[in-house]
Amino acid sequence: MSDPITTRKLWSQGLWSENPGLVKLLGLCPLLAVSNNMVNGLGLGLATLLTLVIANGAVSSLRSIVTPAIRIPLYVLIIASTVTLIELFMRAWLPALHAALGIFLPLIVTNCLIIGRSEAFASRHDLRDSLHDACAMGLGFLWVLVILGGIRELIGQGTLFDNAYLLFGESARFLTLHVFAADHGMLIALLPPGAFFALGLLLAGKNWIDSRRAETQSQNLTAASPVSPPTAH
Repeated sequence: MSDPITTRKLWSQGLWSENPGLVKLLGLCPLLAVSNNMVNGLGLGLATLLTLVIANGAVSSLRSIVTPAIRIPLYVLIIASTVTLIELFMRAWLPALHAALGIFLPLIVTNCLIIGRSEAFASRHDLRDSLHDACAMGLGFLWVLVILGGIRELIGQGTLFDNAYLLFGESARFLTLHVFAADHGMLIALLPPGAFFALGLLLAGKNWIDSRRAETQSQNLTAASPVSPPTAH
């Protein structure tokens, strides 16, 4: 029998143990293409998170009245409508960021993470658990996008949060941190091959942390286990 689902387990899975970007490797196309700086990663991550929350909430709320024959088309309709509204909002209020994200914003509709969570989780669980799952998975995807963008931006042009004004307005220009001159950066980090290298570093780092945690737990269990008395012959 599988373990019962708890809120803590949902968040642990979404943020770390079943992270969509580092474990399930879902949505890799936008993850690799858009993450050439932190602001782009944050913008796409927030749009994906909002879409995931709305889609999971709607699918969970409608699960008792939706027949199996129309469930997938309905899920796609919900996701496409949500993404269209988000795109229209960004075009109206954040036109520069909308232009920077380009085709990858409407392509959120095809993100396997969103349709996958709708079908595998939201259609089988109540609204509360579905919203927790959406927030955890969405934030798990978002932090990978932001960290990946930060690594590439720092190595490629020596800055962090460059173009922050695209997302937060002109008053946010002070958020840009200049670490070294752009002339000393490695251009490859901003190009598609750099995305693969940076993602590989993140995957290696996560695997190293997981192995260290497993080793520590094993040592603690060994130290806590009672010592058997010697057998008399």
